[in-house]
Amino acid sequence: MARIAGIDIPKNKRGVIALTYIFGIGRSRAKEVLANAKIDESIKVQDWTDDQIAAIREQVGIYTIEGELRSEVQLSIKRLMDIGCQRGIRHRLGLPLRGQRTKNNSRTRKGKRKTVANKKK
Repeated sequence: MARIAGIDIPKNKRGVIALTYIFGIGRSRAKEVLANAKIDESIKVQDWTDDQIAAIREQVGIYTIEGELRSEVQLSIKRLMDIGCQRGIRHRLGLPLRGQRTKNNSRTRKGKRKTVANKKK
């Protein structure tokens, strides 16, 4: 099992798919990394040589990934909340940020339903 950026890459998958297990690397960036390292995308991880793994590590090291990226995202969200902008307030309240309706949907963001009792007549 290859270890890149502190993540165990699954050895029975193709290189492009395996690299997406690293936070911050998607399909297009994985293709770019393999192209820059001059490795065929269709080769499985178990068939990579040590030289190829070293070349991939070098290419992956260029990008902001894993812990550094996670902390960067959290700092961006914290900044929005601190300045009190619309998106920051929505983050604080745990509501959807991008203009979605909340009357019927958005259960993922709002959490489990909280039943409210009827008003007494």
